[in-house]
Amino acid sequence: MQSQDLVTIVPWTFVAQICNLFIQMYLIKRFLFKPISDMLERRKEKVDAELKEAVKANDEAQQIRKEYLLNMLDARTRANEIVAQAQKTASIETEDMIREAEHQVAAIKSKAEAEISLEKQRALNEIKDEIGGMAMEIAEKVIEREINEDDHAKLIESFIADVGEKE
Repeated sequence: MQSQDLVTIVPWTFVAQICNLFIQMYLIKRFLFKPISDMLERRKEKVDAELKEAVKANDEAQQIRKEYLLNMLDARTRANEIVAQAQKTASIETEDMIREAEHQVAAIKSKAEAEISLEKQRALNEIKDEIGGMAMEIAEKVIEREINEDDHAKLIESFIADVGEKE
């Protein structure tokens, strides 16, 4: 029965194996698990710190983005105000220029009308003087001789010829 000897439990061997197991557990825990757990703890703290820094950087970036958007909105508002003011100023200046041009046109028109009126009066005066001179000439010719019908026709033709020469 040798096969029974292999299956039997020897109490001293059993106790020695248990002690050996506890010693191995103690040594593994002390020299393997503790440094590994310390290293894992340090790594976890480092990751937590980096995560906190990332969250803080993200918050700062969001704040900067909000400020940027507010500044852009403010800049757009100011640009729109400047454009509106420029358009208003341009329309006022355009209206002033149009009024000025209308005043100048009115002044030029009234001056031209005055000059036309003067020229018309001058022309009328010249015509009156010419007609008066012609009438005097006709009267002189009538007085110089007695007019018959032939002389009258000749006198009219002469008068017409004189008028044509003076023009």
